Amino acid sequence: MNAIDAAVPYLAYLTSALLMLAVFLVLYTRVTRFDELKLIREGNPAAALSLGGAVLGFSCTLAFSIALHASWHLFLVWSAAALIVQVFTYACVARALRHMNQAIHEGNAAMGGVMGAISAGVGLINAACLT
Repeated sequence: MNAIDAAVPYLAYLTSALLMLAVFLVLYTRVTRFDELKLIREGNPAAALSLGGAVLGFSCTLAFSIALHASWHLFLVWSAAALIVQVFTYACVARALRHMNQAIHEGNAAMGGVMGAISAGVGLINAACLT
């Protein structure tokens, strides 16, 4: 395989993964009950930790899917599944920790860290399930 032949699938996966990450960010930030990007711009560490963990968790599944599946279509399916898992995780944690949204809005870094760690952990587990 020459360099050009190798570059086509690389660019397809890279472009698709970045596009899926952008879609994830848009959907995830609309589902949450606070404006993470606004809070992050204001210097809120809780929002940064929470969103950062969700992005890492989602990205783990993207990375494992790319590495383990030769099919681009399967990659897209697992990416969509990962998006659903991450949003579902947020919904479950927000329900279990009733004041989590308010605490993150108020800049409670501990609560943001817990949410981010749970999101990253669930993403790692989700990614490992692909093996």
